[in-house]
Amino acid sequence: MSDALTYRAAGVDIDAGNAVVERIKPLVKRTFRPEVMGGLGGFGGLFNLGTRFREPVLVSGTDGVGTKLKLAQTLGRHDTIGIDLVGMCVNDVLVQGAEPLFFLDYFATGKLDVDTTVAVVGGIARGCELAGCALIGGETAEMPDMYPPGEYDLAGFTVGAVEKSELMDGGAIVAGDVVLGVASSGPHSNGYSLIRKIVERAGSPLDLELGGTTLADALMAPTTIYVRPMLALLKTVPVHGMAHITGGGLKENIIRVVPDGLGLALDASAIVLPPVFDWLMREGNVAREEMWRTFNCGVGFTVLLPRDAVAAASSLLEKHGLASRVIGEVVPARGDDRVHIG
Repeated sequence: MSDALTYRAAGVDIDAGNAVVERIKPLVKRTFRPEVMGGLGGFGGLFNLGTRFREPVLVSGTDGVGTKLKLAQTLGRHDTIGIDLVGMCVNDVLVQGAEPLFFLDYFATGKLDVDTTVAVVGGIARGCELAGCALIGGETAEMPDMYPPGEYDLAGFTVGAVEKSELMDGGAIVAGDVVLGVASSGPHSNGYSLIRKIVERAGSPLDLELGGTTLADALMAPTTIYVRPMLALLKTVPVHGMAHITGGGLKENIIRVVPDGLGLALDASAIVLPPVFDWLMREGNVAREEMWRTFNCGVGFTVLLPRDAVAAASSLLEKHGLASRVIGEVVPARGDDRVHIG
């Protein structure tokens, strides 16, 4: 008779999975809001909307972190990539005026390493704390033969809510509104397939000093989570629209919230490349136009609002530690190309 097989012998360690759950419980608990019902371990996460919203509209978003994950694994830096994951999701739902309420993650690997998994989920929990949303569930999947040793995949999604009367759909945007660019922390989580090619071609100088930090640190800086500052801004000034600058860069993201018949005139001289983007452009011989449609170029989020509200908006953002500057304005559309940068 052949030897009996077990799940562990097939490559799945249930005990390691249980160890992960026990270690992340206190991290997850710190993210809980009063609306969370129950704890970890159920088949579904429970969240009670209560009576806070009169006509709630739920806004959902899902994302990953792209090939920044490859860089994190190469460098062995697993503690902040979870912040990126949360940021990419919550910043998206924020654009429509929604407050992120809860988050769920999906972590998959070939062989579960408890320390790595806890570090990643710890970053996710930290991101949720920064966004004010609860980490109410997720999935940790160990799948032998699906991933090379030491590699893992990561995805997540969030659900937010906004009053129906306060939903931001771009309808308030008019010609003459200005585009206020809010600083990013770096490339965030976009353009890393190109970034990794440039770094490889340059000989992987990850210890290179760039503006007071190393190239590695600049590229691994976690995505800025704009939730708290922007929710405060919405209560203070007349915001007409917002855009999260992700894949497609400045060229393709802001226009997504601008109504038909209107376009954007962005001021190239106001888009000052931080050192990491300047290095990428020079080292990769990347055309400026390609930079604008690939990276955030130092502008991670934009706010469209009346010109006379800019001073108040900039002051509030500064109190939240965010630099901002006017980078353009809304204009009548001219032809099929609605975005002009010059």
